[in-house]
Amino acid sequence: SVRKWDILLPMSTWRSAQSESQQPKIQLRLAGDKRKHYEGRLEVSYNNEWGTICDDDFSIEAANVACKELGFLGAVAWSPSAKFGQGEGRIWLDNVHCTGREKSLAECPSNGFGVSDCRHSEDVGVICNQKRIPGHRFINTMNNNVETLEERVEEIRIRPISSHLKRIPVTEGYVEIKERGKWRQICDEDWTPLNNRVVCGMYGFPGDKNYNNKNYWGFSVNCTGNEAHLSSCRLGKPLEPKRNGTCGRGLPVVVSCVPGRAFQPLVRLRGGSNIGEGRVEVLKNGVWGTVCDDNWNLRAATVVCRELGFGSAKEALTGAKLGQGMGPVHMNEVECSGFEKSLTDCYFNNDALGCSHEEDAAVRCNIPAMGFQKRIRLSGGRNPYEGRVEVLTEKNGSLVWGTVCSENWGIVEAMVVCRQLGLGFASHAFQETWYWAGDASADNVVMSGVRCSGTEMSLPQCLHHGKHISCPKGGGRFAAGVSCSDTAPDLVLNAQLVEQTTYLEDRPMYALQCALEENCLSSTAKKNDHSSYRRLLRFSSQIHNVGQSDFRPKLGYHAWTWHECHRHYHSIEVFTHYDLLSLNGTKVAEGHKASFCLEDTQCDEGIQKRYVCANFGEQGITVGCWDTYRHDIDCQWIDITDIKPGDYIFQVVINPYYDVAESDYTNNVMKCKCRYDGYRIWTYHCHTGELQKKKLY
Repeated sequence: SVRKWDILLPMSTWRSAQSESQQPKIQLRLAGDKRKHYEGRLEVSYNNEWGTICDDDFSIEAANVACKELGFLGAVAWSPSAKFGQGEGRIWLDNVHCTGREKSLAECPSNGFGVSDCRHSEDVGVICNQKRIPGHRFINTMNNNVETLEERVEEIRIRPISSHLKRIPVTEGYVEIKERGKWRQICDEDWTPLNNRVVCGMYGFPGDKNYNNKNYWGFSVNCTGNEAHLSSCRLGKPLEPKRNGTCGRGLPVVVSCVPGRAFQPLVRLRGGSNIGEGRVEVLKNGVWGTVCDDNWNLRAATVVCRELGFGSAKEALTGAKLGQGMGPVHMNEVECSGFEKSLTDCYFNNDALGCSHEEDAAVRCNIPAMGFQKRIRLSGGRNPYEGRVEVLTEKNGSLVWGTVCSENWGIVEAMVVCRQLGLGFASHAFQETWYWAGDASADNVVMSGVRCSGTEMSLPQCLHHGKHISCPKGGGRFAAGVSCSDTAPDLVLNAQLVEQTTYLEDRPMYALQCALEENCLSSTAKKNDHSSYRRLLRFSSQIHNVGQSDFRPKLGYHAWTWHECHRHYHSIEVFTHYDLLSLNGTKVAEGHKASFCLEDTQCDEGIQKRYVCANFGEQGITVGCWDTYRHDIDCQWIDITDIKPGDYIFQVVINPYYDVAESDYTNNVMKCKCRYDGYRIWTYHCHTGELQKKKLY
């Protein structure tokens, strides 16, 4: 008979209102075909087994508890009688009674787990509010797309063959399965190239190649080739070992994988903390846009991962779990076979009507194990997410730990450290670490002159001095340090509003004295008398925080700078750059906007404002909120008095010096084309990010 098999996976972090010994550990998910990400059959995992919930006595209060546990603001409705299809397996809960105040469905009274007289025709479904709980952490180590199957193994690995023992990453070796604590090889009888493709994919490689012991696993394996994990393949026939313990042909399975290159043709990932994860964006008609999560699954996600040079997908994420994009939604209802070369080769619906950026699809890909985490550590911090940076380097033929020089050390370098350690995003970069007592034997500086672009997978990939160490202040208290975070903010400028609000104003110098003091005018303005005029290109800007944590100034309240003329605090000295460029990119006029007031001007529905500037309050931008700088306030302009008529590029850059960590800096730039005839100005084709010139599909 044909059976399926699965890997035992650890349960993720559980919500708990009571002590762990008292409250059952559960995890919820929404399932069913042809549904939105915020609705579906309500399923619960208990004792590592997924099951359903009966609709008897279910209520909107219970639906509210479930939706909030899933990260939504609440429930809109619930559906009886298996509206989203009948589930499989156990019916875990029946006669659930909630008040609506519980933090988990496990707290609600019921018949008890597994006690039910229902059938799957009574499976309950819920429709949640589309809005997410701001800052809700989406932690899921369970594979929702793999069923709980009969034949279970604990782990799968590629054990390198003897000639490749020291090669990293491991691309070639024996495929072994851990069963009952013992590693077993797989007999190559009935093993096909499609099986190789699946194994290579789950270890981070997009392809495989042909490869020119007596302890075997007792089954053959049949893959179709589009699975994301070997555990999704079907078991073949049981294999009868020979008397000497070998399998039929006497050979173990060996795979040889082909590493890929992470290039970005028509598809890219944005907003992820690690290599190989992020919101999926596609290029259409020269404009980057997102993918709606309707029908989004592991097959489509795996096509994306392989297209970008990674392996198969670990997770297909829905509901903008890795942040919301901006601009158009290019693809909807994507359906892939799993063998396409590009996501754009899959069937999809061009009509994204009804899709919003709260439904942006994302992926987490399998990437090769490079061993980067073993060559770096954080030392002396109060928790594993902070500390002095120490790296392992070769010195006089042996490996030693040492520190990194903090000269010019910044948030971009810290981002690479946190990524290398698998700790998410950087929240701060430190140039002094005397308060963290690191390993005294690692005080010596072993790396200096570090300059990163921010995309590197490890610190040694950044520019640095190599063996020629130069660090005037030395290590010790001046060694580089970082603090990391699971989440980060992400600021995006509303390009359409800029395009709609640009205009020219001729303003007298006597009304611009405060702006002159704050360097918001061209240098030639200092020579003008009070009766002269300056020509200002004015516009409004609306800056959204579409990330997963609040945007806060780098400096605390006590370190903000008071400006007497405008009578306000500057929490960041330069928050934005406003520039007018020639068509070849030369700067011909400039302005800047000090963040004298970062606040929540407005927020999405269901999100409360947290930052208000009145009465010298705390400054910041909450997740799901935006800060609006109206066109009629000081410094909200570019001084173009000295500019000749012609065609130009109008550019706005948010957070230009990376003073505050963000999950994605590429969307901090907005560019417009503009034409100035000496009297009027036209602004058009405003885009967030680099303007794309080619029509690629």
